[in-house]
Amino acid sequence: MSPRAWLLFAAVSVIWGVPYFFIKVAVDADIPPAFVAWSRIALGAAILLPLAVHRGALRGLGDRRRPIALYAATEIAVPFTLIAIGEQHVSSSLTAILIASMPLMVAVLSLRFAPEDRPRGLRLVGLFIGLGGVVALLGIDVAGESSELLGAALILVAAVGYATAPIVIKRSLADLDPLGPVAVSLGVSALVLLPAAIIAPPDAAPSLDALGSIVALGAICTAGGLILFFSLIAEAGPSRASVITYFNPLVAVVLGLFVLDEHLGAASAVGLALILAGSWLATGGKVRIRRRAVV
Repeated sequence: MSPRAWLLFAAVSVIWGVPYFFIKVAVDADIPPAFVAWSRIALGAAILLPLAVHRGALRGLGDRRRPIALYAATEIAVPFTLIAIGEQHVSSSLTAILIASMPLMVAVLSLRFAPEDRPRGLRLVGLFIGLGGVVALLGIDVAGESSELLGAALILVAAVGYATAPIVIKRSLADLDPLGPVAVSLGVSALVLLPAAIIAPPDAAPSLDALGSIVALGAICTAGGLILFFSLIAEAGPSRASVITYFNPLVAVVLGLFVLDEHLGAASAVGLALILAGSWLATGGKVRIRRRAVV
């Protein structure tokens, strides 16, 4: 990959590894989860929609209403809300580790919705290894704690949503400029979550830390992260860009340990290792780095 691709790769890995930290700061400051989700989505939409209009990326979306609505639900509105609710009960580190199971969910969904990409051989072995890591987390780290189990379950549902979104893109949106569907999906999600944000606003003025976390979530992690990810795909290709999945949880775990003083138990460490190894195998077990001509 080119030096620019490596720089983009590092930037996106960090930017998409820190949302769980900022979400934890916001919900621990008693900002309602739906308000946290709506705030970051609305801010992201306010940044990306003008860019999409300027770039002409909204053309051709009129007849894609249903897939865009499904993408908005599975990639943005539902996962963002569920993760914020879940982080009321579990640590940001555990959240990131559970979200790292997303490639496993893609492999599971492929059994039904993408038979041509059905895991076989080593990919199937990787699927079971990764799912074993999820079981280790739920059976050891949060066993017996009903609130933690609920939080972990909600986060896993969010991971299923994240895994569904690429299938929606592949089937119905792959021929479009990705900035268009993403910007519109953010706008739609902001409108859908607006009533929840109005009904349950913060009880008091949020602290500066909480406000800063929400701004970072919307401007940096949502809008900035997507813009940089599009650039990374253009520079390095979608396959190499997707490798960031294996680095994001590591960034989140480091932040949780050293900034939020969270504890990473043995089960979490083993679960993370199994999930990452299983995800790598389940998605092909290969990472090919090639030189790319600068044009």
